[in-house]
Order: sequence, then C-alpha cells, then structure tokens
Amino acid sequence: MALSRVLFSWSLRTPCTPGFAPFSAAPVARERPATGSGAQHGCGAAETVRPPVPAVDFGNAQEAYRSRSSWELARNLLVLRLCASPTLLARHEQLLHIARKLMGQRLFDKLMKMTFYGQFVAGENQESIRPLIQHNKAFGVGSILDYGVEEDLSPEEAECKEMESCTSAAERDGRGTSKREKQYQAHRAFGDRRDGVISARTYFYANEAKCDSHMETFLRCIEASGGASNDGFSAIKLTALGRPQFLLQFSDVLMKWRRFFHHMAAEQGQAGRAAMDTKLEVAALQESVVKMGIASRAEIEDWFTPETLGVSGTVDLLDWSSLINSRTRLSRHLVVPNMQTGQLEPLLSQFTEEEELQMTRMLQRMDVLAKKAMEVGVRLMVDAEQTYFQPAISRLTLEMQRKFNVEKPLIFNTYQCYLKDAYDNVTLDVELARREGWCFGAKLVRGAYMAQERARALEIGYEDPINPTYEATNTMYHRCLNYVLEELKHNSKAKVMVASHNEDTVRFTLHRMDKLGLHPADHQVYFGQLLGMCDQISFPLGQAGFPVYKYVPYGPVMEVLPYLSRRALENSGIMKGAQQERRLLWQELWRRIRTGSLRQYPACPTSTA
Repeated sequence: MALSRVLFSWSLRTPCTPGFAPFSAAPVARERPATGSGAQHGCGAAETVRPPVPAVDFGNAQEAYRSRSSWELARNLLVLRLCASPTLLARHEQLLHIARKLMGQRLFDKLMKMTFYGQFVAGENQESIRPLIQHNKAFGVGSILDYGVEEDLSPEEAECKEMESCTSAAERDGRGTSKREKQYQAHRAFGDRRDGVISARTYFYANEAKCDSHMETFLRCIEASGGASNDGFSAIKLTALGRPQFLLQFSDVLMKWRRFFHHMAAEQGQAGRAAMDTKLEVAALQESVVKMGIASRAEIEDWFTPETLGVSGTVDLLDWSSLINSRTRLSRHLVVPNMQTGQLEPLLSQFTEEEELQMTRMLQRMDVLAKKAMEVGVRLMVDAEQTYFQPAISRLTLEMQRKFNVEKPLIFNTYQCYLKDAYDNVTLDVELARREGWCFGAKLVRGAYMAQERARALEIGYEDPINPTYEATNTMYHRCLNYVLEELKHNSKAKVMVASHNEDTVRFTLHRMDKLGLHPADHQVYFGQLLGMCDQISFPLGQAGFPVYKYVPYGPVMEVLPYLSRRALENSGIMKGAQQERRLLWQELWRRIRTGSLRQYPACPTSTA
C-alpha cells in the first residue's frame, strides 16, 4: 500500500544506519558499571574524572541581570506587568489596532520595539538580530532561531483551510470517514488550531508551493544558526512541511496498531503493564491471529522465524511497531479489530496518486532540512504538536534520527510531559536507540495545547490525553527527565534539552546531574527558555558554564504580531506564579537607583565557568 511503500523506501535512503532492527526476543542486554560516570555503550566515550557540578544562585539579582541595561530591566517590568493584567489582555488586539490607527505605522512600529516586540523578538531580519545573539553568547547563553512570522487568518479562514487539508479524497466522497478513529478525523469545531494555544506558532496548509516556502525559511534559520554559533539549534514544525491529512492518517495507523498490541497483551493477561514490560508470547499470538482470520498458520509462522525472533519466543512493542514498514510483504495482512463493531478492518488507508505525491514531498523536505543542518553543524529540534498529529510526527522524527544520529544526535525529538503516555514514549525511544546503535536526542517540554486538547476530547468523545493536574504533569516531567539523565550517565553521546521556565525543575535537573556525575562541560544536558522570559534562570546557568539557550524569534513587526499576542497571553499565566522574577527585577533596578548606577552598561564577563 502507498503509506507502507513510501515510508519504507524513505527509511532505506541511508547507507550509514542499520535501519529497522530484526525481531528480538527481549531488550538487548546491557551491563552497567556499579560506579563511575564514564561507562559507555553504543555511542559511549571513555571514562573521565569531573569536578562537582557548579553551584548556581538563582536569587542573586545583581548577577542574574548583569547582562541587562537599566532600560531593559524597566521595560521587562513594564511588559510583564501589562501581561499580568486580565483587563488589558482581554482587549489587547483592539488596543493595538486603535494605537496603530492613531499613531500611524512608523510610530506604532517604534512603540512596539520599545515594548512588547523589543522584549520578546530579537529583530526584523538575520542581520539585525546578530548583536543580541552575540551579546547573549558573551554571557554564556546561546540561541535557537525561529522566524516568528505567522499568517494572519480569520478564524473562519483558518477553519476552512484546516478542514480542506485534513480531509482525504476518500473521506470527501464518503468512503473513508467511518474507518478512522474520531480522534484522528478533522472536526470543524476545532478547525482553527490556534484557539486555546498560547505559545506555539501554527501553520495552515495552503498548497505545496507554500510548504516549499516554509522549507526555505527553515533553511535560512538553519544557516543563520550555523553562522551565529558552532553549537546551535534550529526548530521546525512538520505541519509547515506538508498536507496535515497525511499526519492524521499515519497517526491513526500507528495508534491502531499499538492498541492492537495491547489488546493482544490483555488477552495474554498483561493488561496495564508499562510499555517496555509488555511482551507477547509468540505461540499464543500466532494462535490468536489465526483464529481472527488475519492469515493462515503457515503465513503467521513465516513472520516469526528463529532467525528473526531469537530464542525467547516473545515480541515486544518495538518489534511489533517495526512490522508496519519493515516487512512490506505483510501489508495486505495489516488489519485490526474495530473495538466498537468487532470487525476486522484494513490498517492502512487508500491514498490517491496526488496524496501519495504530497506525502513523498513532505518526507523529502524533512530530508533536505536535516542534510542542511548536518552540513552547517546545527542540531534540528522537531517541535511537538497536537496529539492527533503527534504519533506521526514522532515516528517521522525517529526515522530521521535513524538516518542522521549516527555519530552524534543531530535530530532532537520533543516529548510533551503533560501527556499520560509521555513516559512510555520516552522509554520506548531510548530502548530503540540502544538496540539500533544511533544516538538519542530529546527535548522535554510540559506542552502547549492543554486547553485545546481537553476541550476537543470532551466534545468529540475520546479519553483526555492530558495528565489530570499540574502536579501530575510535574511528576511526569521529572520521571521522564530522570530516566533520560540515567541514560546519559551511561551514554556520553545521548543528549537532552530541558525546556522549562520552572525553577524547581531546573533545580531538580542540577541535583540529578550532580548525583549522576553529569558535568556541564560534557554538553549532554542543555537548558532552554524563551527570549524575554526567566532571565534570572538562563543567565546564572550560562555564567556558571551550563549550556543554555534562548528561543529567539525574529521577523517584521506587523508579521510577528500574532506571535506577540500569544506571548502576551502566555505571560499572563506565568506571571501568576512569577513573583520571584518580578521581585528580583525590582531589587536590581532599585539597587542601581540607590547606588547611582542607572547608566550602568552591561560589561561582558571576563570569564565563564
């Protein structure tokens, strides 16, 4: 079938990686030393002795803001205070429109650059942002560049584009809608994916030429990141690179296949086990598949031979997942039971020739970006998106990791820790990297789509994928982070970006790094925050020698206004718990007033840890 064939051919376009691992009886055995942090496996390195992890003081206002002028401190306080005003935020779009009309474009642009734009956006183009990038770098803070332009669509226009681009030809003529789970179908009530999303830029599909334009923009960001730093990052979104219908259909395929595995596991008395602890007994699995009429006994036995299976007689979820495109001759057998009807249905959907071509182009654009990143020495972070796209996004990112993360982690996948299945997703991907010998790279975030995801699940009628409370999300974040840090201890080429504005999470990370012997000089653990926010975390980390990055958007004032609106809304939530940041800003500004040093210009540190 089209999906299986295109994905399989794409995964083979790499002479330097092993591709899919054969069926294994159990996770590859891995011995870990009792002590020491220099052990290796796969992508490991020789043992070294490191000094203790440097202490970081997040309460020293003078040190935290030594990189900022007094004007910048005052602007920071003003903007964050305005962002905390519910009255202003509720009417901010109307107020901006009135200000622009009264002041004219030129004065309005100056006002924006003195306030919100100047706080959260680096500049209008790659040349104008260079001084800020170099200034932050002098204080130990790197940059993740992102062209922050977002198409200014009305809700009706966004909804129309979404419904057209997320619906297949088969669904439009009534042949395919009922075969896909409702979570992975387009729904008009949630057609405007910007609604309820406060921090993430949103792309709507227009045509293939627009996707090419997005790719060119990402290429320029990658080139700019490579020119600004020898250790830079660039972020991309897969919904910018192709028709989202493909992501929906592929996500549906992946999740049906995964649920089928757990359905079979439940029949074998393994319901409720963690993903990596669930292993199907092959003999019982073969018997069940034959009874369901999926294939004959001879065919089933041919799937699981001693050469591919090993000696344990079990199949885990990683083995199971590789069936989708590692053994294309099984495509006609890939059917799953519909849990509502009890009928067997084809797993793979039928694509038209044009849809298959669009799918291929999306994969090609990803390939072009990864090759450019490798060429200029930039790490590529694939951002997470809505849960109905995310299974496909994660799987395609994994395919890029297989191909490009051979010597070091060039491609970073993003894990949203507000999801109930975040820990399973992290542990499965870490184990796959171990088995296949490529280098694991991850960015851990809490997530940006909570309100939208909850409302969609409730309205459409499927299980809410989000953890029930903020505390549960924190617990999940720390659990996933601790698991990855343990992996880093034994694998010096695996890396993680801790993308968090939460000081407790940063402190937890520093504590675990110290206990595990992970030194900042090894550049295995990175920290990330947004430009214009949480400088009291970013700059003390950078000045202590930790790899830390600011997410740096840029673009013309008017074209970045949709981004600024989202940032203002995000700050409204963060400011409710950000009294510490405001206290430190006031403390440092008042110190400069008392000591007559308001004109103090930020001097670059003579050295960093």
